[in-house]
Amino acid sequence: MRSSVRSYLLVTCGAAIQGFAMAMFLFPNSIPSGGAGGLAVLLNYWFNIPLSFALWFVNFSLLVVAVYWLGNASAIGTMYGISITSLSIHFFTVTLPMPTMNLWFELIIGSVILGFGIGILLRQGVSNGGMGVIALLFSKYRNIPPGRPLLLLNGAIFILTASVIDWIIILLAITSQWISTHIVDIVFKIEVHPRIRKVTHLPSSMAWRRK
Repeated sequence: MRSSVRSYLLVTCGAAIQGFAMAMFLFPNSIPSGGAGGLAVLLNYWFNIPLSFALWFVNFSLLVVAVYWLGNASAIGTMYGISITSLSIHFFTVTLPMPTMNLWFELIIGSVILGFGIGILLRQGVSNGGMGVIALLFSKYRNIPPGRPLLLLNGAIFILTASVIDWIIILLAITSQWISTHIVDIVFKIEVHPRIRKVTHLPSSMAWRRK
């Protein structure tokens, strides 16, 4: 029970961080945060659908396809994370309008924050949605960090988005993905030693008193 609560708290934290990066730094500059973000930008561009709902819809559709391979627990966690991300995008967009700053500064800061949030999600066995679902499958069955397949998969979506909106998006989006996926791999590889291991290194006198 305690482990489950801790996991969902981390998922909430990671999803909120991801939503903050999208709403404050990436989406205002029409920079897709990933494959799902690119499709959300296209839906917003074509049909004027709010970005928060478009992102949720794209992620939900892709998740339904991948439920079989992810398993119910991971699928529920991913759907929860997607919902928190979408709500966070809406919340931060409405309540914290950001002043216009240098594009590359926003790109770098937003990408670092985004990668940190996604890394937290993937460490919990929860996809950040979109192409992250497929990247998580690669990570699970190929036993590799999810950053590289995430970059390759999202690149295809960026080309489509750029061909419709602006080709400069490719440069911005791939740069963002290169930064964020490197942060994802760093966060994903961090080893957190369980507290119980520390007990094994207690002095013998302290260990005796705890019995």
